[in-house]
Amino acid sequence: MNIKICGLRESKNIKQIAALKPDFLGFIFYEKSKRVVKKLDKSILKYLPDSIKTVAVFVNQDLEEVTEIMNYYGFDYAQIHGNESPEYCKSLFLENIKIIKAFGIDESFDFYKLNEYKDFCEFFLFDTKDINYGGSGKTFNWEILNKYNIQKPFFLSGGIGLDNIDKVLKFKHPMLSGIDLNSKLETSYGYKSKEKTNKIIKIIHMKYIEPDNNGYYGEYGGAFIPEMLYPNVKELQDNYLEIINSENFVSEYASLLNDYAGRPTPLFYSESLSKKYSANIFIKREDLNHTGSHKLNNTLGQVLLAKKLNKKRVIAETGAGQHGVATATACALAEISCTIYMGEKDIKRQANNVDRMKLLGAEIVAADGGSKSLKDAINHAIREWINNPVDTYYLLGSIVGPHPYPDMVTRFQSVISREIKQQLKTKTGSEDPDYVIACIGGGSNAIGAFYHFINNEKTKLIAVEAGGKGVNSGKTAASITLGKKGIIHGSKTYLMQTEDGQIVEPHSVSAGLDYPGIGPAHAYLYDTNSIEVTSVVDKEALDAAFDFSKKEGIIPALESAHALAYLNKMKFKKNDVVVVNLSGRGEKDMEIYQEYLKDNNCKN
Repeated sequence: MNIKICGLRESKNIKQIAALKPDFLGFIFYEKSKRVVKKLDKSILKYLPDSIKTVAVFVNQDLEEVTEIMNYYGFDYAQIHGNESPEYCKSLFLENIKIIKAFGIDESFDFYKLNEYKDFCEFFLFDTKDINYGGSGKTFNWEILNKYNIQKPFFLSGGIGLDNIDKVLKFKHPMLSGIDLNSKLETSYGYKSKEKTNKIIKIIHMKYIEPDNNGYYGEYGGAFIPEMLYPNVKELQDNYLEIINSENFVSEYASLLNDYAGRPTPLFYSESLSKKYSANIFIKREDLNHTGSHKLNNTLGQVLLAKKLNKKRVIAETGAGQHGVATATACALAEISCTIYMGEKDIKRQANNVDRMKLLGAEIVAADGGSKSLKDAINHAIREWINNPVDTYYLLGSIVGPHPYPDMVTRFQSVISREIKQQLKTKTGSEDPDYVIACIGGGSNAIGAFYHFINNEKTKLIAVEAGGKGVNSGKTAASITLGKKGIIHGSKTYLMQTEDGQIVEPHSVSAGLDYPGIGPAHAYLYDTNSIEVTSVVDKEALDAAFDFSKKEGIIPALESAHALAYLNKMKFKKNDVVVVNLSGRGEKDMEIYQEYLKDNNCKN
């Protein structure tokens, strides 16, 4: 969620607020505003952090004056806040000036007219309608924006402060891209309180599970990396937000999700499970996403980012193989070279996915050290990235690793929960379920299913870990349940380790959950009681997979079967609405399923 602080004008205060690193800073050049910039020290703008975009605000001003101010100060955006026509915006657009077009909103606002502006703007901004064109400290009815259905991101403005930020953060819209803050943070006109601004920025970041500027979710996250890897990670940190929030990227990525991946994926009402558990059980069918899992949501986004960064080669790690297949698929589409690192043990138990990756043109490299599984594949991929920093992009598959990977993967996977809300609204009349259940390893499918329900008072979020042979058996992957705080693959989180800090090798029948740690966002959610963490053992997951296959004609991935298995341990009220995220399909696990049938003397 972008944070824009507007109405700054004094050098000392600009430096104070810039140090908090909001995403945008706004300066008003409208003479009638109480926050008008009389004299702005141009040199201050040059020393702002690179991550901050600067915005000049104008109201019905002469085009020549706007262009002159934009060029003199080198502002990144012009916010046009008056009654300017589409032709006016087009004139600035043709001067290569990026535009945020603001509109005052009330019950009678005609959203159809925005179509005339959308081709010339990077963002819209919706403010409370006021004769003084903003800065009134008054809010409007945000629900009016449910009428807005244009594929153009927008900022929400109008009387937003610490007294109502919780209500603001409960408002959801797929195109809501940022929050504009002004008068409610002031100690006097144009002077923002450092304390209030710092507090509200932290609240917004944590609500949307966004890290701070150093990549921390509370005490978890960060970028604990060797010096040789620093340039690679710094390049991503400096550029990823600007690229993935740009209009061109948003449009291209949305098109890939819809037209190539096949989104939105269905939300299926399971009659058999609903009858069995006396509740309304819905299955989010990520198994029907192209390549057979949620993983493509992330790889399409990251490969597109890699191309924007002019990388010529992509490397990735994979456990169950679904991330590898999704990476190879996205690379084939983008015509970019692809190398996949995979644990030697996983190569054997996921042979079908290995064949798929090869068919898609990827080179497969076996990780033959340690447990010969996902952890070791990540180690190999990171070493390769260190040796080839200039032309190679490392595509991490889960919300683990150094900043910005956890945040980046979260953003790409959040489409899952966004769709769930929209689909539930259509099917049940309410967009908020009572429960969302997802399996959790590194955590990408879980964060995707949870994201838009985090801190929602109605919805309980349940993360199901791989219990393996039993949480206390020594053969498990229950990394939150058993984990201690430590560093793994570049971030601080919970991980299974011995008293002297040595990583405990994980075990799960499911290759995709066979990881000793957890994403830092999930560690933070766990500590703040925002999610409930539980586990099921291998046998419970296998039994649930067979039962679901026979009753619904859907063969789930073993990872997803862990989430399905936990339904047996829950007690529901009659009208409860439950969503289980089916993160992938089970063809990749057929050898394991066949072995289980053989060992248990089962018949088809």
